[in-house]
Amino acid sequence: MEQRLHRIEVATRGRGLTEITREVRGWVAGTGLGTGLLTLWCRHTSASLLVQENASPDVRTDLETFLRRLVPDGGDGRYRHEEEGPDDMPAHIRAALTQTQLSIPVAEGRPVLGTWQGIYLYEHRTSPHRRELVLHLLGEA
Repeated sequence: MEQRLHRIEVATRGRGLTEITREVRGWVAGTGLGTGLLTLWCRHTSASLLVQENASPDVRTDLETFLRRLVPDGGDGRYRHEEEGPDDMPAHIRAALTQTQLSIPVAEGRPVLGTWQGIYLYEHRTSPHRRELVLHLLGEA
């Protein structure tokens, strides 16, 4: 078994999903490992990772609409933690409800994703941020 470790930085435009499938596939292909397990780790508490449909943008819109209703922004006294603004605590809650780590099998040098699946960084803050992800691949050629 061999291991590879890589970091990628993702610039977000504020709250919403940023697809990173192409970058992840490119890195996995370049490792020379054909079979294994890929772990993606988000080093933040106000952003997360998702595997979600990448064919219809309506899926991403509906997901954001649902989370906006489920976890509304603050500013009205509903949250105690608002030092960084009314979107801060809701961002932490959204990250707790989603995932900060993904595990994806790798076969034939590619992440094993379904036909309509993409890998996304989900920014939960309303302002743009630069987010760091760590990719770890354990496998063999």
